[in-house]
Amino acid sequence: MDKLFIFDTTLRDGEQVPGCQLNTIEKIEVAKALEMLGVDVIEAGFPVSSPGDFNSVVEISKAMTWPTICALTRAVEKDIEVAAQALKYAKKKRIHTGIGTSEYHIRYKFNSTQEEILERAIACVKYAKRYVEDVEFYAEDAGRTDNEYLARVVQAVVNAGATVVNIPDTTGYCLPTEYGAKIKYLIDNVDMKNAILSTHCHQDLGMATANSIMGVLNGARQVEVTINGIGERAGNTSLEEVVMAIRSHKELKIETNINTQRIYPTSRMISSLMNMPIQPNKAIVGRNAFAHSSGIHQDGVLKNLSTYEIIDPKDVGIDDNAIVLTARSGRAALKNRLSLLGIEVDDDHLSELYQRFLEIADRKKDITDEDILALAGKETDKMHRIKLDFMQTTSGKGVKCIGVVGLDIAGEKFQASATGNGPVDAAIKAVKEIIKRQMVIEEFLIQAINKGSDDTGKVHMQVSHEGQNYYGFSAHTDIVVASVEAFINAVNKFVI
Repeated sequence: MDKLFIFDTTLRDGEQVPGCQLNTIEKIEVAKALEMLGVDVIEAGFPVSSPGDFNSVVEISKAMTWPTICALTRAVEKDIEVAAQALKYAKKKRIHTGIGTSEYHIRYKFNSTQEEILERAIACVKYAKRYVEDVEFYAEDAGRTDNEYLARVVQAVVNAGATVVNIPDTTGYCLPTEYGAKIKYLIDNVDMKNAILSTHCHQDLGMATANSIMGVLNGARQVEVTINGIGERAGNTSLEEVVMAIRSHKELKIETNINTQRIYPTSRMISSLMNMPIQPNKAIVGRNAFAHSSGIHQDGVLKNLSTYEIIDPKDVGIDDNAIVLTARSGRAALKNRLSLLGIEVDDDHLSELYQRFLEIADRKKDITDEDILALAGKETDKMHRIKLDFMQTTSGKGVKCIGVVGLDIAGEKFQASATGNGPVDAAIKAVKEIIKRQMVIEEFLIQAINKGSDDTGKVHMQVSHEGQNYYGFSAHTDIVVASVEAFINAVNKFVI
């Protein structure tokens, strides 16, 4: 069996998505989940970009035991020096450095020439080798780079000491056959010595997974992925899709180190932490991935699962026999479900969660995993300065909508009322009346977690203040409460 290395960039490329930013503690939590999942390389951040990113790489390096910790840089000596400092405590460390190689990047981004870019590529690899043995080089926009020139660059950086060469389809432009042929061309025309090729594909045209698999079939032995496929623009290659495609096709004789039963809990944990909903029809981890509504499909599945399921749900961590949670469930049942979802809590935290759980369970017929994750996610708000103390709204056809809101701001109580063109508008205007800042709601997304009039709704909100965007999230069975809490969640990020 050939080994395929899984390089996860959820904490770097994934965390660049607006609204998905994590603090250092949350990043360590994600890194630990990735380690349990079996990821070979964790790209922990871009250290030179900010003190927060630098500190996160340092702390993740301390917390991990066996995965390689990778730090991204540009082909700039200062970037490489800072990355090396951030990786000081990593047991296994890698610097990921590189430069754009397509004509678009050479001409418009760098105002340079192919020869100058080639020299910079060699120089950055040699400089990184001063600090670490394991150096990965990325040829940015390789998907649109001429194959002959790309081969020259790859050969040069391998000769300079690169251990991995990343061939990114940065813009998601390539067709699968085109990307596969590019990898094959490099395998056939470059003396790779002991280095390997890596794929890094984007989802702009919906072909990231297909391109990555074609890269593997043509000789790449590392894939760069994110959990749930999050990432810049339309996203990156999805870890769960690549891993399960490889696992499902045993004839490929390729294996990964991934513990696939950790896929679902890891997916849900990261969705909750990053406030990034998973589309219901998302392959492998979407809530409909193993749902059958068609009568014909149901009949086939009841007779034999393999008629319509190519993956056993248990293989990705979905337990058909999960404990059903109701208002009569105890703390032990709640703790068990949290554990299955990758969330560990102490007894004090469990007691707080259990009280919130009972409030939801009294209002809902069915408690879903999404409800539990939303419940756990709300606990991250408990240290915020501004909290919703109480709220009351009136609305209806032919009557004026009024919102009365009480806020607790650092222990001090405030109350205000306002009218609006709906209960949400009225309540948020009342919040603004108390906070007295110039704020504009730029985006307002409501998502039902499951279905039914008693369902928990998720609200994602983007609020602008003094030219900056801030993102808020909440979940509640009362969508007006969820909306106001999401607004307050965003405000807490700029009101100190």
